[in-house]
Amino acid sequence: MKRSFLPILAVLFTGFAVISAAFAGDAGSLPATSNDYKILAPITHGDLTIFPVVSAKSHDTSDFITLDEGIRSGEVVVTEVGNLHSTMQRRPPYQARPYQGAEVNRLVLVNNSKHPLILLAGEVVTGGKQDRVVGKDRIVPAESDPVDLSVFCVEHGRWTETSTKFDTHASVMLQPSVRMKAMADQDQQKVWDEVANSRKNMSGAMLHAPSAGISTAEVTSAQAQIESTSSYAKARENGVVQKQVESITGPMRKSYESVIKQLRNQNAVGVVVAVKGHIVWADMFAGSALLAKYWPKLLESYATEALTMPGANGEISIKEAQEFLQDWQARHEVVDSEPGLYRERELIGDKFKAFQLTSLLAKDAFDLHLSKMAD
Repeated sequence: MKRSFLPILAVLFTGFAVISAAFAGDAGSLPATSNDYKILAPITHGDLTIFPVVSAKSHDTSDFITLDEGIRSGEVVVTEVGNLHSTMQRRPPYQARPYQGAEVNRLVLVNNSKHPLILLAGEVVTGGKQDRVVGKDRIVPAESDPVDLSVFCVEHGRWTETSTKFDTHASVMLQPSVRMKAMADQDQQKVWDEVANSRKNMSGAMLHAPSAGISTAEVTSAQAQIESTSSYAKARENGVVQKQVESITGPMRKSYESVIKQLRNQNAVGVVVAVKGHIVWADMFAGSALLAKYWPKLLESYATEALTMPGANGEISIKEAQEFLQDWQARHEVVDSEPGLYRERELIGDKFKAFQLTSLLAKDAFDLHLSKMAD
């Protein structure tokens, strides 16, 4: 079996090979050593704290397109399985699964572009018979045949087609607490439950909106709109919710850009995220260019978590963030791979779960995205 080392976590996993036992699911105990990530001073606004992360390693990702870019250009099509037609198939004899009708946890995607497509777990597509969320990180090859997507519904109740194709016009990424249910738990009911909980907390957070210059009438109307929908995307697009999210993201974005501007010679690859003094998430990318593409929707997802997470505020230190980023003592591993295209590894530790998407398209494999959640 081909040996593979982790480019971003090279120091961490030096000498560790992906052997057959890993594919069986149990990788044993990984050495908890240092990596080359460096945590910068935190940026805080209200309940949200962001620790920028820089790395000495960087990879060229200019050939990849994102889901937002692909759908916006019309070169990527996402549809219900029952809407698949022969014009979407370009390489006969294509052996597809029987597509008899729409299914809650399956969609079909076709990448018509000349570039490989990156899909990140947590990205929401709206339309079809109900809104869905991508369930796992993966790469779709350029000019692909129809690809089965494992998805989760984030709009419980609707099963009426609003459009034949899906869109990402709102560029919504699930907030960490909901994203975790899709990625780690892989459980539709848990996703629905967490979406409902998030919508409830969005409505509750509006009680503080009048102090931010939003009228009581606006709040009452907005709460009624959230209660009348089961869609996570529509709740996030609610005018009052969006104003509250922007009150967090505006100052955070300016501060982040100011920090990165001062550190042009460093390679900003991701962030560690804390809400109310508790570390909840980390997102790391192959380089600063790819991070920049996802940053607006990621920041909004973090801000939504800060808006809806219950509990009192607290403080978090750089030391705690660095320790979170250095802890890779895994006791279990699951690997999913498409040879010559990508490999996704799930690492499960005592206090975390991490997902690593590695591109196998180039001669030298490298990590496109690494997400880590506090457990």
